[in-house]
Amino acid sequence: MSINIGIFGAGRFASAIAAEAMSMANLDRHVIDDEQFVISWMLHRGEAVPPKPVDVVIDASNGSAVREHLDWALETETQLVIGATGWNIPDIEEKIGEKIGVLISPNFSFAVAMMQRFAVDMAKFSDWYGEGDLIVFEHHHSGKKDAPSGTARSIASTIIGASRRYHAWSLSGSDPNILPITSLRAGSEVGIHELVFDAPHERFSIIHQARDRSLFAYGALKGVRWILHRKGTYYMNDMLDDLINREGERDHNHDKRDRQFKRCHCNAV
Repeated sequence: MSINIGIFGAGRFASAIAAEAMSMANLDRHVIDDEQFVISWMLHRGEAVPPKPVDVVIDASNGSAVREHLDWALETETQLVIGATGWNIPDIEEKIGEKIGVLISPNFSFAVAMMQRFAVDMAKFSDWYGEGDLIVFEHHHSGKKDAPSGTARSIASTIIGASRRYHAWSLSGSDPNILPITSLRAGSEVGIHELVFDAPHERFSIIHQARDRSLFAYGALKGVRWILHRKGTYYMNDMLDDLINREGERDHNHDKRDRQFKRCHCNAV
């Protein structure tokens, strides 16, 4: 069986997805039970969508186009994976309802999804500890225009949702009750995100480093398979729960903690 994929976008992420799909197809071609990915089209902004239907579309475009692409997916009843950042649709879950399945993530690394979980506990630990500060640091290549990254904002929103102390984030760090984010744009770094707890007598941190863009492409294609037959709005943590627990339903034991950060993905930049 083949899964026909359309891609909104033709930049680095979109190209990595197309390359990874071809690589996975070559590796899996002797595995009868695995669906094969077929990239039906990959569009620049403004190009018309071909009339032939696809099974799932990946939005790897600019955030300003996400609303338009969501409307198209709803109109054509096409499953959608949103990997674009820099958008804000507050009522997105209401718009989607049970019409189609939509998977949303500013970062398709499963390890970053685990980092989000740890961020909840670090926020609570910091509140209890009382003498330290949390800091989010991220470093990307010089060509990345947006700062902070969508993942950094997502981690910050997770902390804000779980903490009694932090109620917002900023790039300045001048207010002890506002979580500081530090962004660096230099060199060729694919992506580093670090969550730091810094206290007078000790310091610890969680670091994630992406080695190459195929990491995100691989996660996005996993998301294509996962969302294929689902309806409703899902996030990376929903997929992680399902794959870890090998079940077809969300793990209700995580729901309370998960919902503290799921909505932050919608506002990622």
